[in-house]
Amino acid sequence: MALKRMVLEFGMGNDLHGGDYTKAALRAVQDALHHSSLSFVRSIGLDIKKMQVAVSIGVQQPEQVDAERVRVSLPYGEVTVSVSKGGLDVPEEDGHDRAVIATAAITVRFDLP
Repeated sequence: MALKRMVLEFGMGNDLHGGDYTKAALRAVQDALHHSSLSFVRSIGLDIKKMQVAVSIGVQQPEQVDAERVRVSLPYGEVTVSVSKGGLDVPEEDGHDRAVIATAAITVRFDLP
């Protein structure tokens, strides 16, 4: 058996005020999830609980993302989350606030013969 990539989906999320990197990451994941339907899983008899889900998040301050909150936001599968430098921070002109933009890539793999 070998893990085979079945889905690769992308999303973008933001926190427009407050600079909350976890909020932006969660919104990016939800954006990616809302662009996907895994109807093939049941159609070909796979167990959705056994899928391997790898989430990659990109933000300017990776250490500010609560990866566990991101992990538990996914409804199925064995989920892993990695966070790296990416995304974008857009400061307010007066410097007192910033918009945080996060990107997410979700990869779904199944162990297939």
